[in-house]
Formats: sequence, C-alpha cells, structure tokens
Amino acid sequence: MKVAQESDILVLFVHPHPRRSRINLALRDAISDLPGLQIHDLYEEYPDFYVHVDKEQEKLQAHDLIVFQHPLYWYSAPALLKEWQDMVLEYGWAYGTEGKALRGKGWLQAISMAGSYEAYSKDGKQPFSVTEFLRPFEATAHLCGMKWLPPFLTYGTSSLDSAAISAQGIAYRDYLTTLRRGGAPDPSSKHHNPSTITPTP
Repeated sequence: MKVAQESDILVLFVHPHPRRSRINLALRDAISDLPGLQIHDLYEEYPDFYVHVDKEQEKLQAHDLIVFQHPLYWYSAPALLKEWQDMVLEYGWAYGTEGKALRGKGWLQAISMAGSYEAYSKDGKQPFSVTEFLRPFEATAHLCGMKWLPPFLTYGTSSLDSAAISAQGIAYRDYLTTLRRGGAPDPSSKHHNPSTITPTP
C-alpha cells in the first residue's frame, strides 16, 4: 500500500438487506464523502450473482486499499462475497507465479455482529474470537500478496443506541482517514485501533 501519498480506497459494501441494518448504513454514510473513496454495493450491482470479473478487477487495480464491509453471517460473510472471491481473485491474476495484480495493496475487513465482545471470548458462547473466524480472509490476503490490516469490528449491534452508532461511524471514518494518509493504527487510541472497540448502548 502506498505510503508516500494518499491512497485511494474501494469499499465493497456487502449486505443483502442493508435497510435492515442501522449500523452498516450508518458506517457507510459516515465515510461516503471521504476524498478518494468509492463505495461499491455488490448486492445492488449483482442481484443475480453474475459477477462481472473484468469490471471488478479493474476496480481493484485502481485502488490501494480494499475494504470489505459486511455483517458476520454464519461466522463468515454473506454469500455474494464468497461468489465474488471465487470469480474475481483468479489464479494468474490475483495469485500464483504471474498473479501480481494486488500485491502491496491493503486489505481491511469492517465487520458487524449482533453478539457482544464477551460472546466471542474463550468464556463466551462462541468457540473462537472474531479475528479467528476471519482467518480465511487473512489467508486469502496473504496469498494475494496484500497487507492484512487490523479489522474494524462492531459488536452488539442489536443493542446499540443512536449515540453509540454515531460514535462508531466517527471511529470508522477516522480509521480509514488514518490508513489513507499512510498511517498505522495507534494502539493507545480506540479510534485508531477499532479491533478493541466494544460499543455499549
């Protein structure tokens, strides 16, 4: 990912029912006017799941940071994102000896989930943490030669009030702004280290 100048960001917005998700709409709205950022709604673009591979590859090549914004569905992503990965991240283009198109670009997951932070701990209801559930995405980024970035996680979405949702939107915007300028997450700041954020109502 570029560090000498500001990076262009592509946000792949992947939600089959966005109007039912207060948090995902709020996060999308919070970043929509950032310079150099393009939001690409996959379900709006491909309601029939017929992904235009060349078009998607062109978008990826034109940006330095790729953000995958989606809810956590069955410990993974909505079905269309899996179809998108299978079709777009081709051998010889995204990976393999000659597959160098995405090397050096940033990969960021922006994930929302109804469960609390505690639910995804060793003493919680889930057997693994969210970051562990994201390992397949991290492995994919590694295979494509991309830079895996600390994910932006929003827990407890079903219990967030308007103030908490607004605060999370600000944190998301701040995080992308920092990355776009070539910066890195600040471990001492919840706004620049969203993987530690545990919003409360």
